Amino acid sequence: MNQPTHDVFNQVPELRDYDLLATDPALREAIERDGAAWALPQLGGYAQLLGQHSTYELAALANRHTPELHAFDTRGRRIDQVEFHPGWHQLMAMYRGEGLISLPFKERKAGRWTAWAAGFYLHGQIEQGTLCPATMTQACIPLIQREDALWAALGAKLYSNAYDPRDLPVAQKDSIWIGMGMTEKQGGSDVRANTTVATAIGPEGRGQEYLLRGHKWFFSAPMCDAHLVVARVGEGGPFACFYVPRWRPDGTKNAVEIQRLKDKVGNRSNSSSEVEFRDAWGVLMGEEGRGIRTIIEMATFTRLNCVVGSSAIFRQALVQAIAYTRQRHAFGKALAEQPLMRAVLTDMALESEAALVLLMRLARAYERDDTPAERAWKRMMTPAAKFWVCKRTVELTGETMEVLGGNGYILDGIVGRLFLEAPVNSIWEGSGNVMCLDVLRALAREPEAAQALLAELAPVALAEPALKALLQSITRLVTTAPAELEALGRVLVQQLVLLAQGCLLRQHTPACVADAFIATRLGDAGMGARVAGAIDTREIDTAAILQRALPV
Repeated sequence: MNQPTHDVFNQVPELRDYDLLATDPALREAIERDGAAWALPQLGGYAQLLGQHSTYELAALANRHTPELHAFDTRGRRIDQVEFHPGWHQLMAMYRGEGLISLPFKERKAGRWTAWAAGFYLHGQIEQGTLCPATMTQACIPLIQREDALWAALGAKLYSNAYDPRDLPVAQKDSIWIGMGMTEKQGGSDVRANTTVATAIGPEGRGQEYLLRGHKWFFSAPMCDAHLVVARVGEGGPFACFYVPRWRPDGTKNAVEIQRLKDKVGNRSNSSSEVEFRDAWGVLMGEEGRGIRTIIEMATFTRLNCVVGSSAIFRQALVQAIAYTRQRHAFGKALAEQPLMRAVLTDMALESEAALVLLMRLARAYERDDTPAERAWKRMMTPAAKFWVCKRTVELTGETMEVLGGNGYILDGIVGRLFLEAPVNSIWEGSGNVMCLDVLRALAREPEAAQALLAELAPVALAEPALKALLQSITRLVTTAPAELEALGRVLVQQLVLLAQGCLLRQHTPACVADAFIATRLGDAGMGARVAGAIDTREIDTAAILQRALPV
């Protein structure tokens, strides 16, 4: 008879079966501060559902059993269907059922964007792939609202909270999902290099029918009921944006052929594809020549989602790290009691709360885009935040894996999945350099908005020597000649984000958090190269910061 060789002890399971909102004081404070307390009962219920062991398992299954492409049926007919694990459908239904996709546009209450951001942040801690079609569907709403005929046909289906996974013409669906098709092989972020051509079937112009011929190298969520696609109007013509459904109005499948699904590093539960348009039917949205501007407007919303999504990924990584180290023992005591580990955890907790206050301030700007300062938060600070928060998440999810050691490096654990998931938000909707260039363009286009933003931050910054020095540095940088400033884009954007985070933390968080962030991020100790945990904790209340990050 086989005899056991050892007892298993000092092994810590992943944190599950907990309330994501009740254990996040900073999130609750932000919801109440920004006028969204009315959403707390619903968000609280959703947070409890998300934290259940069974929901974590759905996320694990949806990412382990990745989507499969079925290009043809058994008799050779082209069907271009993607099969998902049931866990994917359950998670999609959960998010849709909360009404979060339409909330910012359908609801008129103050705090609606904050309530949405909180719900997205909570869901993103458990599963991220399902948020890709949700993000694109939400972002298309304001664009489609400007097209009277399309909105009349699609509005109720976009606002619906029902989940309808059936692959049918839009007219037969209870609700719909909409994706986007922008990137081509030769261009990547340079959309002006696109070659896909749209040819009018009859009359030309807004709301008219066209046939699209060409390709998209990254076509996100191909099982969406329609996509917004950038194409040229005629060979070498101006760019325009087109509504391209999976099914034509006559009930036949549209000529959008899926060539293959991408084998991605992360975001495994979600399907991304390469497609060919073989005279695919579409409707022109907006005016000829404004296609890139139209799709970039959509990207402004999706970039906010990238900031919220990365913050959610890192929040979950932090929670898992703190829970693990409080229970795992080495060298005679819990890891969380070891001074060097406390420095690492504290540093990550500061980064997580700084990301949260920034994303919540951005969400407010999307609701109140009516002053130069609010426009600057929306149009300049959104790409700046995407640049910084998404990059920090890539680095710090890697640090979290190290906190868990070998247990963090296995793919059947959530921390490994978070690490693989993190880079997508830094790449999707524009890489880091593209974000910095967008900040510079916004600065050049609306210098008065940038000045209004700095003026809003000045009262807080001028009262704090380190923040004051940073504000003065930024003020000098923005007056640099454009030819020189481009090479300094990352310097400027990093400083902008750190100034904003420092000021927001000073305004809205306990002194122990703001003091520690400013001391460790600004001045000679913080602005240069550094690694997580390389901070001086002697004057930092690490116990209070970690208790706030995850109350015992």
